[in-house]
Parts: sequence; C-alpha cells; structure tokens
Amino acid sequence: MSKELEELVEFLHHGNTQIRQIACETLVAFSTTQPNLFKRDQLLPIRDLKLLTRDYPPIAANALSILVNLSADEEILKNLTEDDEYIEVLLAKLTSTKDPNVDDVAPLFANLIKSDRLQALNSMKRKVPEGVSTSEYAIDQLMDCFVKGAEGDLNKHGNYDYLSYVFADLSQTEQGRAYFTTRQEYDGVVPITKLTVFTEHTSHVRRKGVASTIKNVAFDIPFHPMLFAEDEANLLPYLLLPIAGPEEFSDEDMASMLPDLQLLPPDKKRDSDPTILTTHIETLLLLTTTREGREKMRAVAVYPFIRECHLNVEDEEVREACDRLVQVLMRDEEGEGAKTDADMAQAQGQIEAPPANEDETVTELF
Repeated sequence: MSKELEELVEFLHHGNTQIRQIACETLVAFSTTQPNLFKRDQLLPIRDLKLLTRDYPPIAANALSILVNLSADEEILKNLTEDDEYIEVLLAKLTSTKDPNVDDVAPLFANLIKSDRLQALNSMKRKVPEGVSTSEYAIDQLMDCFVKGAEGDLNKHGNYDYLSYVFADLSQTEQGRAYFTTRQEYDGVVPITKLTVFTEHTSHVRRKGVASTIKNVAFDIPFHPMLFAEDEANLLPYLLLPIAGPEEFSDEDMASMLPDLQLLPPDKKRDSDPTILTTHIETLLLLTTTREGREKMRAVAVYPFIRECHLNVEDEEVREACDRLVQVLMRDEEGEGAKTDADMAQAQGQIEAPPANEDETVTELF
C-alpha cells in the first residue's frame, strides 16, 4: 500500500470541499482493488465515507459508490448495518422526493440488506414520509417508492430499480415471504401484486429482482392458491408474458390460453436475459408442486409457450428448465394422487431454494 494512497484517504475528511471531492473521486477505483486501504485506524475511512454520503451530491455519489464496492467485506458490512443512525440516513434519502443521490443509495441498501440484522426491516417503524407513503413501516415505504418512482414520477433523480434486489433478499426468509403475500392494512393491497406488473419492465435490474422475489415466494406451497387466483395475485400471465415470443399458435391452443396471452402482436419480444427466463420457468415448476397447480397450468395451455421457448432460446439452462417443466405437465396423473404431489415436492427440491440471489450483489459500481 503506497504512502500516497494512505495520504489520499486522509483527505476524505479534509475541510476543503474541492480536496474532498478529488480524493473521493480518485479512491472509487481503489475500493475494488485495495479494500484494506479503507480499514485503517479502526475503519476511520468508513466513518468518513458515511459522513460524505451527506455531503454535496457529486461527493456523496462517489462516497456511496465506494461503500457499495466495500460492502462485500464482512467487517465493513457489520460496521454499516450496526449503525442505526446511518441506516436511518439511508432510509431518509431513499424516501425523499428531492434527494439527488437516491439511485446511488439504492444499490448500497441492496447490499446491506444481505445482513441478518437488516432482515428486521419488515417490522422497522419510522416517520411517515409525506407524499411518499402513508405507512409507518420502512418496508412499505420502500415498496411505495419502488412502485411510484418507476418512471421518475416520485423523485426526478431516481428510478428505484435496485430496490427490487432488496425485496429479493427479504423474500429469502419466511417472514419476508409472509409480508409479500399478506394484504397490508394501510392500503389494502397484497405486496406481491405490486411487483408482478414489472416482469416486462424496460429495466433489466428491475425485472431480475422482481423475478427472484416471485420465485422465492413460490417456494411456500400454502401461498399457491393466492398466487393462482385471478382476483388476487393472478400470477400466471405475468410469468408467461416474458417467456412468450412472436410465435403463432393454433386456434386450438389459443382457445385455452389466458385472455392476456391470446393474439399477441407479431413483434412480441421474449425476455432477452436467459437467467430471467430460467427464473420464471423455475417459478412455474414450483407452482406444479400440487395437483391443483398442474391441472390449472394444463387448463390454460402453459405448455405451448414452454415448447416455443425451448425451440427458440439457445441457452442450456433455459432449455433444461423447459424440459423439467414439460415432463411434469405432460405426465399422466391418473392413479397417482398424493404420490404425485410428493414427487413434485422432490422435483421442487432440485431448484435452488432461498437464499438464491448471490448474483444480485451489487459490485464494482463506478
């Protein structure tokens, strides 16, 4: 570690704004290559960086980028997540309608939520942010930011896409999955229904985080009736639309399809990310765990979409997921009864269970 870099770190708490800005901007690159540089003097540079996130916007943006890159370190993650005052600073920024660094905060919060300590977000109460939410719970407030801010309508500086990774990590726990499937008192809405509408959003980050959240929720079989019900989550159209491409189907197939999936336009595009496609197909496979689920998916002609996806996507993981789902949908149910459910539960076990979102850690943010 060069003496020049050590001196540069010292400038993070310099009294001159321009010097702080230059130091912070220069150190972003070193936050990925030399993380120990920021662990000197009992993590004093981390304390400086936390203060700098409240500095002028350009400085704050670089400070947040450094913390995103460093938050994979367990010691630094522990320092950040055990600082209740700092967590409130981040939540205040996220729920502000004017903060210019809101989209720099969201990736950091997405990494911090991986700490067991922040799993308490489900029950965390704080001041109600005016114009954002009417709930006193932090998780509801973030959900409202995610939904209302999707197109820049809440805060012109942010899109809140990385909050989808926060939800994906929360849904890895039983308590988190219960939240997403429980109607909330403050607005009378089941949170998972707020996410499903984004499975075809233009943002890759948003689509990926939402897909992972839905998949995690589907691991709990008692939620399946609610996920299928047309007057509740009505999940199937939102899973099948990203899988569907421009292919044409026979009249016989279309007669059984869900209304939202009939007569799709000739320029319909399938999701371009194979990992998202695989996630959706694995969610469908999870939903076949019960006989009721399998029969529902057969009745609405899920098979033709999976067939065309298998034929038109040249990705081994996508094709393997399609194969597994087709084997379940095409098998004979007669005389199997409860045994089939047990077999499907075993098939469910072949899908990686929560936690399954390591790939959603935000790293090397520049």
